[in-house]
Amino acid sequence: MSPQNLLAASLLWCLFPLLGLCQGEVNWISVDQNGPSFALASSNISYQFHVDTSTLDLIHDHWGAFAAETVPDFNGIASGWAGGYNRREFPDLRQDFRVPAIHIQHADGDTVSSFSYTGYDISAGKLSLPGLPATYGGEGDVSTLIVHLYDNYSDVSADLYYSIFPRYNAIARSFRITNNGSQDIAVLRASSWSIDMPNEELDMVDLYGDWASEARINRRPVSHGEQGFRSSAGYSSHFHNPFLALASPSTTESMGPATGYSLIYTGSFAANVERWSSGWVRVLLGMNPLHLSWPVAPGETFTSPEVVSVHSEQGLGGMSRAFHSLYRNHLSRSNHTFETRPPLLNSWEGLNFNFNQSSMVELAEAAAGLGCSLFVNDDGWFGTDYPRNNDSLGLGDWTPNPAKFPDGLGPYVDEVDQITIKNSSEHMQFGLWVEPEMVNPESDLYKQHPDWCMHAGNHPRTLTRSQLVLNLGLQEVQDYVITAIEKVLDSASIRYIKWDNNRGMHEMPSPSANHAYMLGLYRVIDNLTTAHPEVLWEGCASGGGRFDAGLLHYWPQSWTSDDTDGFERLRIQFGTSYPYPPSAMGCHVSAVPNQQTGRTTPLAFRAAVASMCGSFGFELDPSELDQEDRDAIPQIISKQQEINPIVINGDFYRLALPDQSNWPAAMFVSPGADSAVLFAFQIRSALKPLPPPLKLQGLDANAKYTVNDGSGDQSLSGSTLMNYGLRLRWPNSDYESMILTLNKE
Repeated sequence: MSPQNLLAASLLWCLFPLLGLCQGEVNWISVDQNGPSFALASSNISYQFHVDTSTLDLIHDHWGAFAAETVPDFNGIASGWAGGYNRREFPDLRQDFRVPAIHIQHADGDTVSSFSYTGYDISAGKLSLPGLPATYGGEGDVSTLIVHLYDNYSDVSADLYYSIFPRYNAIARSFRITNNGSQDIAVLRASSWSIDMPNEELDMVDLYGDWASEARINRRPVSHGEQGFRSSAGYSSHFHNPFLALASPSTTESMGPATGYSLIYTGSFAANVERWSSGWVRVLLGMNPLHLSWPVAPGETFTSPEVVSVHSEQGLGGMSRAFHSLYRNHLSRSNHTFETRPPLLNSWEGLNFNFNQSSMVELAEAAAGLGCSLFVNDDGWFGTDYPRNNDSLGLGDWTPNPAKFPDGLGPYVDEVDQITIKNSSEHMQFGLWVEPEMVNPESDLYKQHPDWCMHAGNHPRTLTRSQLVLNLGLQEVQDYVITAIEKVLDSASIRYIKWDNNRGMHEMPSPSANHAYMLGLYRVIDNLTTAHPEVLWEGCASGGGRFDAGLLHYWPQSWTSDDTDGFERLRIQFGTSYPYPPSAMGCHVSAVPNQQTGRTTPLAFRAAVASMCGSFGFELDPSELDQEDRDAIPQIISKQQEINPIVINGDFYRLALPDQSNWPAAMFVSPGADSAVLFAFQIRSALKPLPPPLKLQGLDANAKYTVNDGSGDQSLSGSTLMNYGLRLRWPNSDYESMILTLNKE
């Protein structure tokens, strides 16, 4: 059938069951059959595109603040090598020399695609993505438009999924490619989000870093040509986060337009922003083409990971709060997402590998004496033939080390569970560290199954931290991990799991192995978290190496960085908060001088920084604390538990960034603005300049608030707090902190 006939047939097909949509808006999605053109809109945002009737290509019109009408755009000069320009919705390489969103290799070797519009569907609610994490919601939360395209020359179809979450000013996109032909094809490039924006001055904001230095904020103007970033580490990585934002150069934290893009995926990815000669800006976010080449056999379908975009007219802060609320309510599926998290003590920085059952029980008793309610046994508890006494042994052998735990985990955990928490009738809970995706060559697992690790033919297998990556693209490896961790969880009353990953992927058998691995990883974690909803799961990857929206679907929190230095953590946590809610961050108070930086900061400063995260704890040996710190910690924990519900559920405002101010500050405001908690810091003591007024945000301007700084109360109106601000008095010393609470009178 010709493209024109397909269009005519599809229009009739769409018109009959969805006739009401042609007259106006239903569930935030409207279709004008003159074109047709599509609009996903709420009172705050509009996403608009239409079908070019001459080419049957999809042309983008608008994404941003609400616009009641679509105004035709000027398409530039239709001459020259390009033969004309269009702001395309799903660009391939046809008459388009910019980077495409989709690139397919066909059986005869050519890589030309020619997708034409054929029809659409609309549904209330949102479908899940097979095998992939994604946002979710019912018909009162979200509606979905599916636009159908077909390449008549290759018999390949594309279904583009657009979902609108009006409450969060958010659009979610993904697509599916189906091979309807008789020969294999390969998807070489897949950018789930593709958009061509008009010629405007824009800044790009992204997060870069490394181990112990994650989420550094990078803001730069969008110039001509390509500017982008990627992870080729096999995972989302420390180096770049799968997030970017575009904003006007004048946009601040609280004012101006900002649009964020976040990929819900844990594997290698690529982000590309390209300003063309016309000035138009193409934004692509999706999978890294170096790690794709995904084969699609006849009758099979490839599904791309989801990208979520949110638009804010309240600056980068408004963008962040939209992401936070959406991800808490419609991405994270854990039972613990909105729960107050238990204060914990992790054994790693206190004891490392040097422990046995009696020393661990003593450490748990000391933790209970401080007021902690969760004790976490970190690395070093497993391995029989290859006992895990250092990082070169035992990974993959998930059986307790009999030299350390002669009776297994059960009696040991029972002993911990009987410990009473200080000033409480409650008992300690137990948590455990695992790294199930890895294997040491010195392990029973590797000796039995050397072919189970990720490797490329007879090339050398690169060791990092004395370990190799298990190939979770193999179902037998997935089944082994599920069974091994199930046995551990069934052996004792384990209420918390820290799931670590301490290296990237260096050698893969093929480019497609990375995505196969991710699908396998998601299957493993989906099975385990579904079977054990009572467990509080925390992700970790040498710190924030996999702090991404993909894994936040399965567990409610991730370890933000291995750098526990209070000053460095401020920068890391502020950066991470651009797309991810602080409720999903884990931060611990560690001993000083800090193991990573050698810096010494006061206990109150370290505790205030850690209290800004959903998961709070300690990573030290209590026996090495001086008496002053030991006496202070119970009160610190009491304060942290008091404010943790607002940190978990509140709206987060970055008031002053640590990269830009000697007095960084942030606050959380409860739903309804009835209460708030303010975190303020002084990095360096200075006589001049004086600290600027600290103007709060998010309060009820017409209400009175009782402001408590720990030493007394003051009654101030919301308008005064937001427009005049607080004048905080700082001591003449470095690394000072204040935690203030506000309650509506």
